[in-house]
Amino acid sequence: MKFLVFLGSVRDSTPPRPARLGERVAKSCMACLQSRYSDHEFELVDVIDYPMDTVFKPHFSYAKSHVPADLDSLANKVQQSDGYIMVSPEYNHSMSPALSHLLNHFGSSLFSYKPSAIVTYSAGQWGGMRAAVGMRTFLSELGCLSVSSMIHVPKAQEVLTDDGSMQETQDKNTWFNYFAQTFNQLIWWAEATHQQRQLVDPLSMGRTFKRSPTERDAP
Repeated sequence: MKFLVFLGSVRDSTPPRPARLGERVAKSCMACLQSRYSDHEFELVDVIDYPMDTVFKPHFSYAKSHVPADLDSLANKVQQSDGYIMVSPEYNHSMSPALSHLLNHFGSSLFSYKPSAIVTYSAGQWGGMRAAVGMRTFLSELGCLSVSSMIHVPKAQEVLTDDGSMQETQDKNTWFNYFAQTFNQLIWWAEATHQQRQLVDPLSMGRTFKRSPTERDAP
């Protein structure tokens, strides 16, 4: 199966220090995934590699001949993936606006009926858990419901080095076992939904609602 790991921060300056703390977390997650789930494919999608216009225009609103190539490529990757890992910092108790901005460029049908996993981090003691609570609602509206277990990395600068390795004071196996509690759930649900999508196309079960609001069957 194929999975996308979204690194949801474009902050690349100091202060605060260290810069790009989320990159350490994402690289550590990738190392865990590739070492423990080698039967599957994992690709890192760094939001900083997708600079978007100030004026928001979703992928599906472009004429086919005018869709930005990088946006179209990412849309195809999202559609072909079986699950997602969302890595986000916490800003004002919320998820990264850069992450939500990128994800909102795509219709929920590309994400629907697939699972997601939430990974948050911070330089402080809470590890972004308050942002994670809000991410559950956001991801459910995209259609990729998050698994119940989540990953939080408090004081990430004390846990991980620049390249995503564990600091000398940290035990890699202990952290990877912790990560695996969430990733195991993600893989299990991804396998289940992958098999069911082969039997029934979920997007064929209902039609797009195009009638006037006055013609609706329910309020």
